[in-house]
Amino acid sequence: MEPPSSTSHVHARNVAGPENPASAGFFPSCAFEETPEILIEDRRWHCYVPRPEQVIRRALAACEGYGRQPGSVVLSTDRVVRVLNGQHRGKHRPTNVLTFDPPPGIPGGDIILALETVLREARQAGRPVSDHLAHLIVHGSLHLAGYDHHQAGEAREMEMLEARLLSRLHVPNPWKPRA
Repeated sequence: MEPPSSTSHVHARNVAGPENPASAGFFPSCAFEETPEILIEDRRWHCYVPRPEQVIRRALAACEGYGRQPGSVVLSTDRVVRVLNGQHRGKHRPTNVLTFDPPPGIPGGDIILALETVLREARQAGRPVSDHLAHLIVHGSLHLAGYDHHQAGEAREMEMLEARLLSRLHVPNPWKPRA
Protein backbone atom coordinates (compact mmCIF):
# COMPACT_ATOMS: atom_id res chain seq x y z
CA MET A 1 0.00 0.00 0.00
CA GLU A 2 1.32 3.45 -0.81
CA PRO A 3 2.02 5.77 2.10
CA PRO A 4 -0.84 8.05 3.12
CA SER A 5 0.81 11.01 1.43
CA SER A 6 0.16 9.40 -1.96
CA THR A 7 -3.54 10.06 -1.67
CA SER A 8 -4.73 13.53 -2.33
CA HIS A 9 -7.41 16.03 -1.67
CA VAL A 10 -7.94 18.66 -4.33
CA HIS A 11 -9.93 21.87 -4.15
CA ALA A 12 -11.19 22.43 -7.66
CA ARG A 13 -14.31 23.60 -9.41
CA ASN A 14 -13.79 21.85 -12.74
CA VAL A 15 -12.25 18.48 -13.40
CA ALA A 16 -11.12 17.23 -16.79
CA GLY A 17 -12.50 14.10 -18.41
CA PRO A 18 -10.77 11.11 -19.99
CA GLU A 19 -11.82 11.88 -23.56
CA ASN A 20 -10.27 15.33 -23.38
CA PRO A 21 -8.29 15.77 -20.18
CA ALA A 22 -8.09 19.51 -20.75
CA SER A 23 -11.86 19.92 -20.89
CA ALA A 24 -13.68 21.12 -17.79
CA GLY A 25 -16.79 19.93 -16.04
CA PHE A 26 -16.62 16.20 -16.81
CA PHE A 27 -17.33 14.86 -13.35
CA PRO A 28 -20.79 15.90 -12.20
CA SER A 29 -21.21 16.96 -8.59
CA CYS A 30 -24.76 15.75 -8.24
CA ALA A 31 -25.73 18.17 -5.53
CA PHE A 32 -29.44 17.41 -5.67
CA GLU A 33 -29.26 13.64 -5.50
CA GLU A 34 -29.14 11.75 -2.24
CA THR A 35 -26.96 8.99 -3.61
CA PRO A 36 -23.83 9.57 -5.63
CA GLU A 37 -23.59 8.83 -9.31
CA ILE A 38 -21.20 5.92 -9.84
CA LEU A 39 -19.33 6.05 -13.13
CA ILE A 40 -17.31 3.03 -14.19
CA GLU A 41 -15.07 4.32 -16.95
CA ASP A 42 -13.14 1.09 -17.39
CA ARG A 43 -14.93 -2.27 -17.55
CA ARG A 44 -11.92 -4.01 -16.03
CA TRP A 45 -13.11 -2.86 -12.59
CA HIS A 46 -15.80 -5.55 -12.86
CA CYS A 47 -13.10 -8.21 -13.41
CA TYR A 48 -11.42 -7.41 -10.10
CA VAL A 49 -14.34 -6.27 -7.92
CA PRO A 50 -17.65 -8.14 -8.11
CA ARG A 51 -20.47 -5.60 -7.91
CA PRO A 52 -18.27 -2.49 -7.40
CA GLU A 53 -21.36 -0.27 -7.09
CA GLN A 54 -22.43 -2.26 -4.03
CA VAL A 55 -18.95 -2.00 -2.46
CA ILE A 56 -19.01 1.78 -3.00
CA ARG A 57 -22.51 2.28 -1.57
CA ARG A 58 -21.75 0.13 1.49
CA ALA A 59 -18.48 2.00 2.12
CA LEU A 60 -20.23 5.36 1.89
CA ALA A 61 -23.00 4.14 4.21
CA ALA A 62 -20.34 3.10 6.74
CA CYS A 63 -19.08 6.70 6.74
CA GLU A 64 -22.38 8.11 7.94
CA GLY A 65 -21.77 10.64 10.66
CA TYR A 66 -18.10 11.09 9.78
CA GLY A 67 -17.58 11.26 6.03
CA ARG A 68 -19.30 13.28 3.35
CA GLN A 69 -21.47 11.87 0.58
CA PRO A 70 -19.88 12.65 -2.79
CA GLY A 71 -21.85 13.73 -5.82
CA SER A 72 -20.00 11.17 -7.89
CA VAL A 73 -17.56 8.29 -7.61
CA VAL A 74 -15.56 7.56 -10.74
CA LEU A 75 -13.76 4.25 -11.23
CA SER A 76 -11.16 5.27 -13.77
CA THR A 77 -7.61 4.45 -14.86
CA ASP A 78 -4.07 5.48 -14.03
CA ARG A 79 -3.90 7.48 -17.26
CA VAL A 80 -6.86 9.68 -16.35
CA VAL A 81 -5.79 10.11 -12.73
CA ARG A 82 -2.22 10.94 -13.80
CA VAL A 83 -3.54 13.79 -15.99
CA LEU A 84 -5.83 15.10 -13.24
CA ASN A 85 -3.09 14.81 -10.62
CA GLY A 86 -0.76 16.79 -12.89
CA GLN A 87 -3.32 19.48 -13.64
CA HIS A 88 -4.55 20.00 -10.10
CA ARG A 89 -1.60 19.05 -7.90
CA GLY A 90 1.42 19.43 -10.18
CA LYS A 91 2.29 15.75 -9.64
CA HIS A 92 2.55 14.03 -13.00
CA ARG A 93 1.99 10.49 -11.82
CA PRO A 94 -1.07 8.47 -10.91
CA THR A 95 -2.24 8.13 -7.34
CA ASN A 96 -4.79 5.74 -5.89
CA VAL A 97 -7.58 8.25 -5.19
CA LEU A 98 -8.27 11.91 -5.86
CA THR A 99 -11.02 13.90 -4.21
CA PHE A 100 -12.42 17.14 -5.53
CA ASP A 101 -14.44 19.58 -3.45
CA PRO A 102 -17.52 21.08 -5.11
CA PRO A 103 -17.96 24.82 -5.63
CA PRO A 104 -18.71 26.71 -2.40
CA GLY A 105 -22.27 26.26 -1.17
CA ILE A 106 -22.90 23.08 -3.15
CA PRO A 107 -22.91 19.71 -1.38
CA GLY A 108 -21.15 16.70 -2.81
CA GLY A 109 -17.76 16.49 -4.39
CA ASP A 110 -16.07 13.84 -6.47
CA ILE A 111 -13.96 10.77 -5.73
CA ILE A 112 -11.87 9.38 -8.59
CA LEU A 113 -9.89 6.12 -8.39
CA ALA A 114 -7.10 4.74 -10.60
CA LEU A 115 -7.55 1.06 -11.45
CA GLU A 116 -3.96 0.01 -12.03
CA THR A 117 -2.67 1.73 -8.89
CA VAL A 118 -5.48 0.26 -6.77
CA LEU A 119 -4.71 -3.22 -8.14
CA ARG A 120 -0.97 -2.88 -7.51
CA GLU A 121 -1.48 -1.64 -3.95
CA ALA A 122 -3.97 -4.40 -3.12
CA ARG A 123 -1.58 -7.03 -4.48
CA GLN A 124 1.39 -5.59 -2.59
CA ALA A 125 -0.61 -5.52 0.64
CA GLY A 126 -2.03 -9.02 0.09
CA ARG A 127 -5.58 -7.73 0.38
CA PRO A 128 -8.68 -8.28 -1.75
CA VAL A 129 -9.20 -5.50 -4.30
CA SER A 130 -12.76 -5.01 -3.01
CA ASP A 131 -11.41 -4.33 0.51
CA HIS A 132 -8.89 -1.83 -0.84
CA LEU A 133 -11.63 -0.14 -2.90
CA ALA A 134 -13.81 0.14 0.22
CA HIS A 135 -10.86 1.64 2.12
CA LEU A 136 -10.20 4.26 -0.56
CA ILE A 137 -13.88 5.21 -0.75
CA VAL A 138 -13.90 5.72 3.03
CA HIS A 139 -10.65 7.68 2.71
CA GLY A 140 -12.11 9.92 -0.02
CA SER A 141 -15.33 10.49 1.91
CA LEU A 142 -13.33 11.59 4.95
CA HIS A 143 -11.30 13.98 2.78
CA LEU A 144 -14.53 15.52 1.50
CA ALA A 145 -15.59 15.99 5.13
CA GLY A 146 -12.38 17.91 5.86
CA TYR A 147 -10.11 15.23 7.29
CA ASP A 148 -6.49 15.27 6.16
CA HIS A 149 -3.20 13.48 6.77
CA HIS A 150 -0.43 16.01 6.13
CA GLN A 151 0.63 16.15 9.77
CA ALA A 152 1.47 13.10 11.89
CA GLY A 153 -1.39 13.69 14.34
CA GLU A 154 -3.89 14.22 11.53
CA ALA A 155 -2.69 11.09 9.77
CA ARG A 156 -3.02 8.96 12.89
CA GLU A 157 -6.52 10.31 13.61
CA MET A 158 -7.63 9.65 10.03
CA GLU A 159 -6.12 6.14 9.98
CA MET A 160 -7.85 5.21 13.25
CA LEU A 161 -11.18 6.52 11.97
CA GLU A 162 -10.75 4.66 8.66
CA ALA A 163 -10.07 1.42 10.54
CA ARG A 164 -13.13 1.96 12.75
CA LEU A 165 -15.41 2.68 9.77
CA LEU A 166 -14.04 -0.25 7.77
CA SER A 167 -14.72 -2.56 10.71
CA ARG A 168 -18.42 -1.77 10.15
CA LEU A 169 -17.96 -3.52 6.79
CA HIS A 170 -15.91 -6.38 8.26
CA VAL A 171 -12.90 -5.13 6.30
CA PRO A 172 -9.63 -5.71 8.20
CA ASN A 173 -7.64 -2.72 9.39
CA PRO A 174 -5.54 -1.65 6.38
CA TRP A 175 -2.99 0.02 8.66
CA LYS A 176 -2.26 -3.16 10.59
CA PRO A 177 0.35 -5.45 9.03
CA ARG A 178 -1.00 -8.82 8.01
CA ALA A 179 0.30 -11.86 9.83
